[in-house]
Amino acid sequence: MELLLFRLYGPLASWGEIAVGENRHSANYPSKSAILGLVGAALGIERSDDAQQVVLQQSYQVAVEVFSTGQLLRDYHTAQVPDSAGKFVYRTRRDELVLGKERLGTILSSREYRSDALAVVALRALADAPFSLMQIEEKLRKPLFHLYLGRKSCPLAAPLNPQLLTEQADLLTAFKAHLHKPLLPRKQVDGAAGQPVQQDAYWLNAGGERHYYWEGEPQDFAKDIDLQRRQTRIRHDQPLSRKRWQFAPRQEHYFYQGGE
Repeated sequence: MELLLFRLYGPLASWGEIAVGENRHSANYPSKSAILGLVGAALGIERSDDAQQVVLQQSYQVAVEVFSTGQLLRDYHTAQVPDSAGKFVYRTRRDELVLGKERLGTILSSREYRSDALAVVALRALADAPFSLMQIEEKLRKPLFHLYLGRKSCPLAAPLNPQLLTEQADLLTAFKAHLHKPLLPRKQVDGAAGQPVQQDAYWLNAGGERHYYWEGEPQDFAKDIDLQRRQTRIRHDQPLSRKRWQFAPRQEHYFYQGGE
């Protein structure tokens, strides 16, 4: 099994769930739509390019190892925007405020974020994937568009540290082989394989427990662990159209591994 692993960390992240009315909830781990959105941005794929976006979401599977879910933060958000005017498109914020002045209205929402959350993502390419994992690794180091954690207001706070791992027996083996780099630019040695740097783990309150989420077959996660305690869930985060904010349901598995 060939996998590309990279970490996601920032002071704020928002992993969107189903939005009802004014409430914009966040999950406590990265969604597939957010992960593939970040990968697409690194590759230079436009959000409006539905054809490329569909190919992207059909060609890769994701798995997530959560070290810290962070703290929940809620923001009462107000935004003044004009309503739609046929096929007219406002190109900039200035256009919205000047050209759409007579159509301005206020949108109120309650938005959730995760503060100081740390996760590692494993990306797996399926047959006929348009980009190899090596190409994606290169673009994650030198992205074509800005990268963010779910929302544009949530920038990365540490390098993604992508690592391409080949000939891995399963997902758990790959996660345990991932070499963690220090989050802070200090004179710290790298963490042990599969473990964050000790000081990072301390201030993130990341103990020994882990939460794992993955697509595919249950045995893709680990071949030597009893997975009877796993959960199989349905999550609505499979992108259909990013222009219309449409997402389809998909199946994923969850496994909790307690610390010492």
